[in-house]
Amino acid sequence: HVQLVESGGGSEQAGESLRLSCVVSRYDVNGGCMAWFRQASGKEREGVGSIHYDDRTTYADWVKGRFTISKDNAKITLYLQMNSLKPEDTAMYYCAADISDWCVTFGYWGQGTQVTVS
Repeated sequence: HVQLVESGGGSEQAGESLRLSCVVSRYDVNGGCMAWFRQASGKEREGVGSIHYDDRTTYADWVKGRFTISKDNAKITLYLQMNSLKPEDTAMYYCAADISDWCVTFGYWGQGTQVTVS
């Protein structure tokens, strides 16, 4: 079955940058949609953005150009580049995969990686 493993989380100062990675296995990156979500303590999970098989990306309104999602098809790795970090970006970040290109039903999730901004 599809497996996703995030890495790259850590503690950063406000204004700094961080890049998260998500290595995907047993998944066809050429036919589906992958996304990043986050969940802060005590809050509901929210979507950060998604990337389709053809590299089309969409982002939540609050991202406002600070974050960029990309993928390396050869390495089957999804990335989330986060710039100008803010304390409110503190959350557990998850990558997820939808085997279709609808970007609606994400049946596969990673275990998450913690990002803390102070």
